[in-house]
Amino acid sequence: MDYSAENLQRILDAFTVPEGAYTFVPFGNGHINSTFLASMEGMPDRYILQRINSYVFVHPREVMENIARVTAYLRDRILEEGGDPNRETLRLIPSRSGDCCAEDAEGQIWRVFLFVPDTFSPQLPDSLDVLEACGTAFGCFARRLLDYPASTLHETIPAFHDTPARLRQLEEAAARDAQGRLRDIGAEIAFARSREAETHLLLDGYAAGKLPLRVTHNDTKVNNVLLDRITGRAVCVVDLDTVMPGLLAYDFGDAVRVGACTAEEDERDLSRVHLDLSKYAAFARGFLSQLKGELSREEVLSLATGARLMTLENGLRFLADHLNGDVYFKIHRPGHNLDRARAQFALLKEMEARQEEMAETLLSL
Repeated sequence: MDYSAENLQRILDAFTVPEGAYTFVPFGNGHINSTFLASMEGMPDRYILQRINSYVFVHPREVMENIARVTAYLRDRILEEGGDPNRETLRLIPSRSGDCCAEDAEGQIWRVFLFVPDTFSPQLPDSLDVLEACGTAFGCFARRLLDYPASTLHETIPAFHDTPARLRQLEEAAARDAQGRLRDIGAEIAFARSREAETHLLLDGYAAGKLPLRVTHNDTKVNNVLLDRITGRAVCVVDLDTVMPGLLAYDFGDAVRVGACTAEEDERDLSRVHLDLSKYAAFARGFLSQLKGELSREEVLSLATGARLMTLENGLRFLADHLNGDVYFKIHRPGHNLDRARAQFALLKEMEARQEEMAETLLSL
């Protein structure tokens, strides 16, 4: 791919930005899309120019349709609330043909966002204040989209949080045993199989009409939130590629799976892997502060279930990839995906032991 200044300028010129010569610098630390910050001397506005990874997102125009619809809806809601839509949600810059994206000479899809100044993305959930601020951001995102018809959005990654399907994929990987690794992970396979009934909890709740379909973000890491540089308060949620129909428990659960754990996702010393209930409560406090009176008791309690299932689901995915030869998740050492799976299963065991505390925390907020 040609990322020369000349080619990036040619691509940017396809969008409705002020004409002139821009400077481009790589931006952010994402591993999927290719991202550049575009600026021009004397111009106050800067822009994020980004190529969508069509290997990961095989239907990039559907991704863009979702983002365009959701951000337009959010802008209207923010204006109704008296907020600043250029700061509190991403603003897509249309192409000169009026589309939400543009195609380059190689058939790759590009988009442009207005850069949000005076903000930063936290890289680690290193304090209770940061976790609460991030919980507030994702809770606000969910609240503003409660009335959006979620079923009209594209499912950009089919069955992304279908936990029973993830267990079936693990069983298929075990049956193939492509790398001859099955004989060494009997305990982990047994652990996964023993949770088969658990994998259905959220989908059964949805099927029974107890859990409503929502617009969900599906990548609720703290570094997908912009915080104000001065106040530290939540400004907006970014990285909307995986916005699609889902359950609120997915977003809450995946956030606390990472944010409320005392160790890294690939920690080898499992004695260091614990649930930090104070961090869990901090994120929950921010999240639910935005949704008071909007959720049923059943949906509130499903958030704790989501924490367990998102932890289990990621463990299943890591273990399956270990069996498949580490073809999906990037590894940095032999057995890396197995280490990740074991850490997830250790965290899950602690969540199971403390599930009453987790539920009581939610109901107390």
